[in-house]
Amino acid sequence: MNFTLNSILHFFVFIPLVGFLVSLLVKDGKEKTLSHVATATIGIQMLFGIPFVMYWLFSNHPNLNLKDITIYENEEYQFFIDFYFDKITAAYFLVGSTLSFMVVVYSRYYLHREQGYKRFFNTILFFYFGYTITVFSGNFETLFIGWEILGISSFLLIAFYRDRFLPVKNAIKVFSIYRIGDIGLLLAMWMSHYLWMENISFYKMNNYVLVSFHLEHHSWVGIFISIMILIAAAAKSAQLPFSSWLPRAMEGPTPSSAIFYGSLSVHMGVFLLLRTYTFWEHQFVVRVLIALLGFSTMIIASGISRVQSSIKSQIAYASIAQIGIIFIEVACGFELLALYHFAGNAFLRTYQLLVSPSVVSYLIREQFYNYSPHLKSLEDRFFFFFLRNTLYILCLKEWNLDAFMYETIWNPIKRLARKLTFLNEKNVYYFFVPTYMVALYLLYNKDLLHYKLKAYLPVTFAMIGFMMVMKSFAERKSIIYTWLLIVMSHFWIALAIGMNADFDYNQLYIYLSGIVVSGALGYGILKRVKFKEPEIDLSQFHGHVYEYPAKALLFLIACLGLTGFPITPTFIGEDLLYTHIHEDQFVLAFFVSMCFVVDGLSIIRVFARVFMGPHIKTYHEVAYKSS
Repeated sequence: MNFTLNSILHFFVFIPLVGFLVSLLVKDGKEKTLSHVATATIGIQMLFGIPFVMYWLFSNHPNLNLKDITIYENEEYQFFIDFYFDKITAAYFLVGSTLSFMVVVYSRYYLHREQGYKRFFNTILFFYFGYTITVFSGNFETLFIGWEILGISSFLLIAFYRDRFLPVKNAIKVFSIYRIGDIGLLLAMWMSHYLWMENISFYKMNNYVLVSFHLEHHSWVGIFISIMILIAAAAKSAQLPFSSWLPRAMEGPTPSSAIFYGSLSVHMGVFLLLRTYTFWEHQFVVRVLIALLGFSTMIIASGISRVQSSIKSQIAYASIAQIGIIFIEVACGFELLALYHFAGNAFLRTYQLLVSPSVVSYLIREQFYNYSPHLKSLEDRFFFFFLRNTLYILCLKEWNLDAFMYETIWNPIKRLARKLTFLNEKNVYYFFVPTYMVALYLLYNKDLLHYKLKAYLPVTFAMIGFMMVMKSFAERKSIIYTWLLIVMSHFWIALAIGMNADFDYNQLYIYLSGIVVSGALGYGILKRVKFKEPEIDLSQFHGHVYEYPAKALLFLIACLGLTGFPITPTFIGEDLLYTHIHEDQFVLAFFVSMCFVVDGLSIIRVFARVFMGPHIKTYHEVAYKSS
């Protein structure tokens, strides 16, 4: 019987992929066809999903695990796609399919005659495909595929009004926070390989004896993995200190705000904690950290939501506060309560966001014709005058969460990047490229190196790669030079890992193959655009998607390939690289991880500056900055 149920798991992942591919083939302007494809895709999955879950429940709800496709394998490592189904998957699957179906039906009419109608439904189906992979994932690698798809879908839907300044700017902000979560997950996967000495599945992780045996002698490793998981979950679910991104994400259309940031995507952090609960449940320190994070987020977000002037921001912060409570429930071990709470919060926030345009008009009318001020508020009863006013100002400023993120993370990166003046084009081409060639020769002739020198070279090369990607992040003039710096940083990282361990260099070729193809494609497109638009630089948005939509799409694909998105071998290569960083090499792991963080930010910045935002040519219609 379990074999029969297992075989059906393919079907639920396959349906959204087929629907997304079919939607790409539909011509622009065919609104009815597009909406029917989206409705049919999610409707069919929901139609088959409900009886499947009922049959699974009546069959004593066994935990189903399906090891599907082995993509890469050698003597020490195996990269395989794994699907898993249990009560957590069942809850997220039913809630996700139901809400997605409702939002897609709503969007058919809400976005009627919208210029980006096709683009919206393409992205929604792409998001739903990523969501399905995430909730059905049976190991970290499969989960990371869906996790990445959710991230890029968020960026595209927040920047749906791509000819406006604020949606594009806020989309970059949200993507930058998502990159922090991505690195938390990557580092958790890295250390997990050394803890288990295999690509562990969630099904095997449910074995209490196995988990206890491994953590008994590696308690600090377990705490490190759990904290990285918590960072990834906090970034994805907008918990402190990352909470400020969620209201900024409301720049997209109301349906995407409802499905992403009211119900499904924002609860992925909770899903990650629930999925890995059996791993960290006996780590008391981790449980306290999760509970404290949820409690502090609940208190601060509740206060902020009460003083917001925008109804979408009110709903966003109210949702953040509820997710903080769910974090506390998960930390306390109330798994079923957390699932019920997730479902209730998801349905409520979706409803609130979908009716928010109507509510605004109702409230304005009530304010003029039936205004009645509140005589007493909650704050009046429990806080002194001075404390109440202090809290009011802090909440009005959103506790300076945006400023905190800038001062602690982004501004230090920018200041450090600006000091790398020696990384100019002349020095890079005439010093660092020849140096790389010499280092490449030494890579294939390691016996020529002294053993002490060999120990320091990996960190040195990784640091050079990090400096290059930092310089690309700060560059404002040459888009071609910026792109080449990003590509070269990947080559230095590959060199660092090659020097760090003895292994089959075919693994490096797997990693670099995606980099070379994506880098060459992006370079060719930028050269063509630069030839037609000589004045282009990175100091402002240019909005060239208006005149070069095909080039914008191809360049986006090149950007995704360069960031390690699961469309090129680079995605597998990144995981392979981490397996050759030893468990005690935290400095090397830090530089490699920071390279991937800043690399993603720099790449998406190039794409946004060149192709998105208000059009640089004034004879086209240009939206106001505040619109």
